[in-house]
Amino acid sequence: MQRHPAPWTIEEAEWRPLVERVRAGRRLAPAHWPGNARFAVALSFDCDHESFELGAGGRAIGRLAWGEFGRRVGVPRVLDVLRRHDVRASFYVPAVCARIDPDEPRRIEAAGHEVGMHGWLHENNSRLDEATERDLMLRARAELTRALGHAPAGFRSANWDLSPHTIPLVRELGLEYDSSLMADDTCYELLVDGVPTGVVEVPVEWSRDDAVYLLFNREPATRPWTTPDEVYSIFRRELEGAAREGGVFQLVMHPFVIGYRSRIWILEKLIEDAKALGGAWFGTHREVARWVRGQSG
Repeated sequence: MQRHPAPWTIEEAEWRPLVERVRAGRRLAPAHWPGNARFAVALSFDCDHESFELGAGGRAIGRLAWGEFGRRVGVPRVLDVLRRHDVRASFYVPAVCARIDPDEPRRIEAAGHEVGMHGWLHENNSRLDEATERDLMLRARAELTRALGHAPAGFRSANWDLSPHTIPLVRELGLEYDSSLMADDTCYELLVDGVPTGVVEVPVEWSRDDAVYLLFNREPATRPWTTPDEVYSIFRRELEGAAREGGVFQLVMHPFVIGYRSRIWILEKLIEDAKALGGAWFGTHREVARWVRGQSG
């Protein structure tokens, strides 16, 4: 999305519609979670794989292989940890990744997890016109529906970059929830132009994303700047805060980031910590969205 060259000159008649286009509505904070649990844990994994490079316009063979690591090694390691601890999670799969390996979404779902939409090619929605964005979202839903045998329930925008049309399109497609925004650290209903949409937001946040700390990238130039132990400490504090407040601990990880031998322990330790705190309910994002909607009337 093109930036305004002189934002201080924008009149209220121009900036207010931008601010009001998509807003947080009523908080969806239930008094308790399923089974009278006192807090929720919603783990998620963005299976960007090869589309991380392709969606950015790149063609580097080495980086495509890095994405392939996510499928060959990262996802199996993640699934193994979740299986051993009997925990369900949500996996967001770009449609092109489902075309490369249609069995992966099926394997994930067969293991008891949710598969959600994550764009066609991990494209940046904020750079798309409405017609193009609609076309790609429809194609992405159709691809996942073919792979799974049913339509996905949720959407996560690649890079968490949304256009003014993204949430209206999420509603148009009949999706139950979005997980791309960060106006709160508990769930809320999304408003479009001040009108409730019925779409639940299961919010994300950069501080709860493994890639922020551990991703290597040349363009833009970023390097891992925290150790796995430090990343675990940050996530642990978020977990403790959610448990203390009776809220939801939502976490975003990437199989080609978290899936290495020196990092996968973070996932396992957080699951063990959540169980040790007592009163944890582990749910997919779809389950979280349905529960908070049902408890909020």
